[in-house]
Amino acid sequence: MKIIIAGCGNVGYALAEQLSEEKHDICVIDTRPDELDAATTGLDVIGINGTCSSYRVQEEAGVEDADILIAVTDMDEVNLLACLIAKKTGNCQTIARVRNPEYYDEIGFLKSKLGLSMVINPELAAASEIARLIQVPLAMEIDTFARGRVNLIKFELPEDFRWKDKTIREISSDFDGNFLACIIQRGNEIIIPDGRSVLRSGDKISVMVAPRYTNILFDKLGIPHRVIRNVMIAGGSRISYYLAKSLIRSRIRVKIIEKDHTRCEELSEQLPEAMIIEADASNEVVLNEEGLPGMDAFIALTDRDEENIMLSLYANKVSNAKQITKINKNRLGGIINEIPIGSIVSPKNLTAEYIIRYVRSLKNSMGSNVEAVYRMMDNRVEALEFYIRNDSAVTNVRLMDLKLRDDVLVCTIVRAGNQIIPSGSDMILKGDSVIIVTTHVGLNDIREILA
Repeated sequence: MKIIIAGCGNVGYALAEQLSEEKHDICVIDTRPDELDAATTGLDVIGINGTCSSYRVQEEAGVEDADILIAVTDMDEVNLLACLIAKKTGNCQTIARVRNPEYYDEIGFLKSKLGLSMVINPELAAASEIARLIQVPLAMEIDTFARGRVNLIKFELPEDFRWKDKTIREISSDFDGNFLACIIQRGNEIIIPDGRSVLRSGDKISVMVAPRYTNILFDKLGIPHRVIRNVMIAGGSRISYYLAKSLIRSRIRVKIIEKDHTRCEELSEQLPEAMIIEADASNEVVLNEEGLPGMDAFIALTDRDEENIMLSLYANKVSNAKQITKINKNRLGGIINEIPIGSIVSPKNLTAEYIIRYVRSLKNSMGSNVEAVYRMMDNRVEALEFYIRNDSAVTNVRLMDLKLRDDVLVCTIVRAGNQIIPSGSDMILKGDSVIIVTTHVGLNDIREILA
């Protein structure tokens, strides 16, 4: 497909990188020559210097022939105007990043009047991701499939757990068909497991499980788990606002530390149930005085990635709190995997992930059937959900008789709302949702799992 990306900041670059890898024809628009040079030099994309809300610039980018325009500049108004021009000029699909809560509260009206195909709020998406991690304290990552019926939960196996050094085949009978280990990360090695795979201390495993069985999973593994009731948030950003609203609804006590006086007054009015502390969260005396050592969770959401990393490192040192750290910069990716800062949430990656999921779903009309896609393990693994609309080479055949590609695992079949952890005798049927984990990134059709 021909895709125009308006804005080449963190989100725009991430989108251009991933969509160009998937062999789409990408044109990037930005007013900043340095950002354009970085994209056109490092990626297989075309760059246009100009403002995306200009008809002339969009015309130069080829909007009349484009399939999608994605507007992800730093200004909501520019994004909305760019999408309106593209819709009226090229009649293409339009996606806008909208961050202002006031605009987002009117999103139904805006989508209808402007003809937007999709609207994404990075801060709200990040807050939702963090809220899920708070609900499952042991989880490092949680990806959701089948409209919330199934989760893929990543967590680390401790030194002592019930099935240490056992094969998956040996322990499967005790799992009662409710869980499936889908990915094992051992150091830098990625394993798509089979029955012979062994679970070891220190492994980071991703398990497919229905939400109602999550605590049962940890009980069976013999891993203690707790409920989070007290949360400290460093930074009073929009993510903090959305997150605090969600946590308060779940009856979790929230304390936000923010140094800007005006922002503290705003948060106090918007979040009367939360405790707002006007102070510098980077001051360890403040953190200790406000009770960090006794907190159940600490979430670093300041505007600076480096500050968030240092805050989470300090929280790891002085408390047993679950740490969640916001990271946005591309250049920090390889470093942060090696330091103890808990779960990492990246608004730019979440935004790119949501948009790429939508782009792939547009191919349904071309014979594809991707409903959801998540990239994991530094983009080396994908988990995909396919909706089976028609019979094909993969349907009505026992899984044991299908010739699957190496490093492809059929994790779950959702049929009539029920989760099935498949065995070799199960079949994929028309109407099923099927969740696949694979190291072959970029699959667009269920038939591509076949060798």
